[in-house]
Amino acid sequence: MEIALAVQNTTKKFGDFTAVNNVSFEVEDGKFFSILGPSGCGKTTLLRTIAGFYEPTSGIIKIRDRDMTGVAPNKRPVNLVFQHLALFPMMNVYENIAFGLRRRGESGKQLDAKVRGMLERVGLPEFGTKKINQLSGGQKQRIAIARCLVLDPSVLLLDEPLGALDAKLREHMKVELKKLQAQVGTTFVYITHDQSEAMVMSDHVAVMNAGQFEQVGTPQDLYHHPHSSFVAQFVGNNNRLAVTVHKDERGVFLARYLDERDYLLAGEYDLSPGDAFDMFIRPEAMVINPGKKKPDFNVLDCDVKAILFDGGNSRLLVIPENTREELLVALPQNRQFDNIRGGDSVRIGWNISAAVCYPRVELKLYDDV
Repeated sequence: MEIALAVQNTTKKFGDFTAVNNVSFEVEDGKFFSILGPSGCGKTTLLRTIAGFYEPTSGIIKIRDRDMTGVAPNKRPVNLVFQHLALFPMMNVYENIAFGLRRRGESGKQLDAKVRGMLERVGLPEFGTKKINQLSGGQKQRIAIARCLVLDPSVLLLDEPLGALDAKLREHMKVELKKLQAQVGTTFVYITHDQSEAMVMSDHVAVMNAGQFEQVGTPQDLYHHPHSSFVAQFVGNNNRLAVTVHKDERGVFLARYLDERDYLLAGEYDLSPGDAFDMFIRPEAMVINPGKKKPDFNVLDCDVKAILFDGGNSRLLVIPENTREELLVALPQNRQFDNIRGGDSVRIGWNISAAVCYPRVELKLYDDV
């Protein structure tokens, strides 16, 4: 598979501050690649460096194996879709899409065929004469993307383009954007702080933290096999228990919770005395009132604080006995536990393979970069 974009050992500094720190990755042609991270982690700086608005302090950026060093933004085979879209309100839809083609010197039947063809591809074939203020938020998104795609870029860069939409439209546009990318076949590089956007749309996701990539993988890899405490906290919902990890006389690793309760762990750990760890367990991996305890199963006695009803995403909010911790437990959709009420006592169990432990790291947010 041809590599559409290669970022090699790229660093970007502003004075003494390092916004992007020695980042390397490749994106195959025709793939949807997302960079996910909290505000200010460096993802926008990285995207603007790829686009040519910033020169990297060090490193190389290649597009279709061509070194972009010294190549101006308007000469690079990329286009950038901004969060606020930047459509021209004085032009109709047709002229917005045609704008870049006209600047490139195209006109006549060739231009008209490209604009009309692109309107067809984004599902708005009859919208050419409409003004921008006559469009819905989702339609504006599609026109902004069409205006870039009509120039046939090697890579389309998208800077949180769904951020300004309301929640329901954002959910709809995640699906529409994924379908559009699959239809047109253009390589998308998408940045977002919303893990749901990245997970739903992407072939591969890079989780970025403090200017570096913590982990790159498929959405399934990141969700089921996080490589760090940061990824475990940032990708999906996770319960976190502060524990210390030790090994018993049999060589079995145990997580000690509240200095008194030991829970079995899968895998092995490099330990120093008193090391602080976080143990993560997904809400859907927890079983309510499990039956007879099994050798590879952990159980925790809890009190129900509240039922958080949200249809198929309903959960219990529980508190382990004699603590103030709060844990989320997914409710199965078979309505088996509809009789549970706040104040009830329940046992929560999980298979040892469902829990992961990492040295304790606090999830930090940053100023925008």
